[in-house]
Amino acid sequence: MATYDGLFNGLGLRDWCDADKTDDGPLSMADLLAKAKGGEVAETPWWELPFPSLDALNKACASFPQSRVVTKGVEDGFLAIKDALRVVLDPMTQPLSWILEFTLSVFEVAPWWVMFPVLMLVVYFASKSWRLVGFVTLCLGFLALIDHYDHAMQTLAIIFVCAFLCVLFGVPIGIAMSRNDTMQRMTIPVLDMLQTLPPFVYLIPLIFLFSVTEPKLYGIAIILYAIVPVIRLTDLGIRLVDKDVIEAADSFGMTDRQKLFGVQIPLALPNIMAGVNQTIMMSLAMVVIASLVSAPGLGVLVLRGIRNLELGVGLISGLGIVLLAIILDRVTKAALDRVNAAQKQ
Repeated sequence: MATYDGLFNGLGLRDWCDADKTDDGPLSMADLLAKAKGGEVAETPWWELPFPSLDALNKACASFPQSRVVTKGVEDGFLAIKDALRVVLDPMTQPLSWILEFTLSVFEVAPWWVMFPVLMLVVYFASKSWRLVGFVTLCLGFLALIDHYDHAMQTLAIIFVCAFLCVLFGVPIGIAMSRNDTMQRMTIPVLDMLQTLPPFVYLIPLIFLFSVTEPKLYGIAIILYAIVPVIRLTDLGIRLVDKDVIEAADSFGMTDRQKLFGVQIPLALPNIMAGVNQTIMMSLAMVVIASLVSAPGLGVLVLRGIRNLELGVGLISGLGIVLLAIILDRVTKAALDRVNAAQKQ
């Protein structure tokens, strides 16, 4: 007897349960053993009673759907609206593919003797530290020495585009959340979902919507995964601005726009920069995972090491990713320190 047969018999639902019952389904191992021995399946003890899940109830009552019906329904529902979503999303996201392709081509075509000075100038402008410039030069020189320079530039190009777009869209969203409590309450559950979903889950619906050869597939996944910190910390930074400062700005007759750009954003800049730092780090983490859907860069070498069991390739490319992470982290933190120092003056 199935586990919950007695329950449905006691409720008088046996006829309803047997209405959809068929004898074509596969037998369980317990059924097969009992049939081989010529006996009946033993009653399940009460202390081994399983949770009344859909599958457990379906064994006793065929009218109950199985759990696979739920997953199949979600899949069928998504496939039913897939074409309509593509009609809307394709034109909206196509510029992302163009930007990624252009940036990748620029980083790949530019010779090393051009990219090195440009990157050094960017590092010095952000940090004003020759020591950090020397450290970045050594790291990039090491990557070039082991023939990982091209892959490193591809990774930097993707991070540059995706992190820039995260800041471009994330900061205004964070500002809007800080100025509207209703929007904040509506946005926080979405941010919680984006922040807790496993990275691989981002790729599943995107694979059905876009071609694997389109850069926007991995671009959207990286942006959705990495945009959360800059939104949260922008909102937090503006809300933490001292109310006395806001009252002083009001007493001077400043408009909301003047208060935002003249008082709130400058005072919230350390928090915003901290959000930018975390966004860049999360973009780098997602770039490696996005190599599963044709994202170029060092992640491709990591994936090759896993697929072909090439230990050296996987470890050295992983070291390259670590060096890029250190470079990006040190540069953004140096910029944050400069902002904090300017705030104290």
